[in-house]
This record gives sequence, structure tokens and C-alpha cells, in this order.
Amino acid sequence: MDLKTLTEINAPSGHEQAIRRVLLDELKKLGFAPVLDRMGNVVVVKEGTGDAPRKRVMVSAHMDEVGLIVTSATEDGYLRIAAAGGIDPRVLVSKRVTVGEDKLPGVIGAVPIHLQSAAERKHVLSMDELLVDIGAKNKDEAECKAPMGTYISFDTPYVEYGDGFACGKAFDDRVGCLSLLRLLQEELPVDLVACFVSEEEVGCRGAKGAAFQQEPDIGIVLEGTTCNDLGDVPETAHVCEAGQGVAVSFMDGASIANRALFRKALDVAKQENIPHQVKHSVSGGNDGGAIQRAREGVPVVVLSVPCRYIHSPSSVVKLSDVESQFALVKALVKAL
Repeated sequence: MDLKTLTEINAPSGHEQAIRRVLLDELKKLGFAPVLDRMGNVVVVKEGTGDAPRKRVMVSAHMDEVGLIVTSATEDGYLRIAAAGGIDPRVLVSKRVTVGEDKLPGVIGAVPIHLQSAAERKHVLSMDELLVDIGAKNKDEAECKAPMGTYISFDTPYVEYGDGFACGKAFDDRVGCLSLLRLLQEELPVDLVACFVSEEEVGCRGAKGAAFQQEPDIGIVLEGTTCNDLGDVPETAHVCEAGQGVAVSFMDGASIANRALFRKALDVAKQENIPHQVKHSVSGGNDGGAIQRAREGVPVVVLSVPCRYIHSPSSVVKLSDVESQFALVKALVKAL
């Protein structure tokens, strides 16, 4: 399994069927017996090699990606849409998409600049003002091809370019899914609860159920995170930087990392010469918050790959950072 394969699967929040099928098949090929829970999470429990009693460590990565969903159709056959996850409407105009399981081709459109007034050109379009053109001749045809609730994914092929970079969609969080698949193939002293979770982008819903059911002693979240190392952006606002290694969070909008676990992650990274950085911003949120609040509480830490242009049709990662994420989670779990 590789990053290209994972990122090119369409699986917006609530519609994770396609990636779930791929992961289930891959896990079975690796000799595991994955369990599918009521939230659509894929869970594998792998017993550790250490002496009992062993720590029960939940490592999670979310399967879903940000996307769009059809809310209605216009009389002339265009689709009205809403966001499934946090998407900036400004990055959507003219982008190619695929609609539904049949992957109908479409283009996100708006009034062209030639027909806009001076005031309209200064106006930032909202999601309500965007339409998806699927080539339908009228409302009936559009509703037949893409009824309300149909999901829409970005049509972005995976491309490697430049000095070890990759461009594609859904790096948040297919990078984490890849690292978790690789971790399952390692011999570990602890009992590993590997959770490929659903619906992170719309409220960390899958992780809540998984953490409650699995009752871990420790939680580690593998993520893709905001990377703002661009042009004239002040260094203090970079959040983290592509090419500087896996980003370890001390706090975000949903959780505060367990202090001992946070320090352990940094110490292990230094000892093993794993490229790493501390994420500067405390904004955003992820499944760490859901896992931390399970039952009587779970100590958590989040290990992220910096992603430029996150939650957009085209994100960018440095492949060495993906390797650093895997290296650190492997070393950290072995050191627990």
C-alpha cells in the first residue's frame, strides 16, 4: 500500500465506504482480523510481545477527507452544495470534482469575472453561491444523477515533484493511515489497538466510539496538520514547516497533550535522530480531543505531518515528513 493509492480514494466524511473496503482487504492480506464497529471504524487489536500486564495503546488515523455534499439542484441543472468539513470557498472555483460513487465528472463554477461588477469582484464567494456543473440539461436530470445527499470529492491526481514533495488531495489524513498500516507490521511490546476512524472532519465522531469501546491506556493520534511556511508569512505564524520532520503538538483546540507523553515523544525523537518539530499553533482540533475524553480519560499525544494548503483540492507534503511520522510513532510505542 502506498500514499498515491490511499489519497486517490474518494472518502468524504460519512462516505468512507471506498477506503474502508481497501483497508479491510489490505489488513486481511496482512493476516489480521479487522473488526468493523457501528460507527464504521476499522479496528485491529494486535497483542504485544512484552510480559503481561501490557499497556493498551490506541493509535488512530482518520479515513475521511473534507468534501462536499449535494443539497439541491437548480432549474437549469446545476448542483447546489454544502461543505462536509472545514473548506475555504475561495479555493473551490473552477476545480474539477467527481460526484457520487459513479464518479460523475463535474466542475465547480461561479459567475465569470467578465460579468461581475466592480463590487462583486471584491466580494468573497460563499458556499451558497457556488454551483457544480455536471452537464445536466435540467433539474430533473441533475436530481436523477446526483440526488440530495450525494457526496462530492476533489478530482486531484497524486503527483510527486520537486525536492521530495507530493501534491494531492486527502493527505489529511491518508498520511496517518499509511503510517498506521506500517506500524501494524512491526513487533511491539505493547498491545496495539489500531483504529482507522470515521468522520473526524465533521466532529471527531468515529474516534469517540472507538475510544469508549477499546478503553486504551494511552492514545496516539496520527494526523496531517496545517503548514503555513509561505512567502511573506511571519515565521511565528508558520505553525510548522514542511521538511522539518513530524510535528508534535503540546496543545490544540481540542486537547492538551499529556505532558509526560509529549516529553517522551520529543526525547525519543532526539535519541533516535528522527527529524521533528513542535507545532507552534494551538488552533484546530482532531481526534486527540475525543480520545482524551473517553470514559475516565486517556493521556494522548498527536504526531502530525505538515500539510501545505490543507483542506483544499490540492495539498502538499514533504515525503520525508511522512517517513518521520512513521519513525516516531514506531519508536515511541516501543519505548512506552
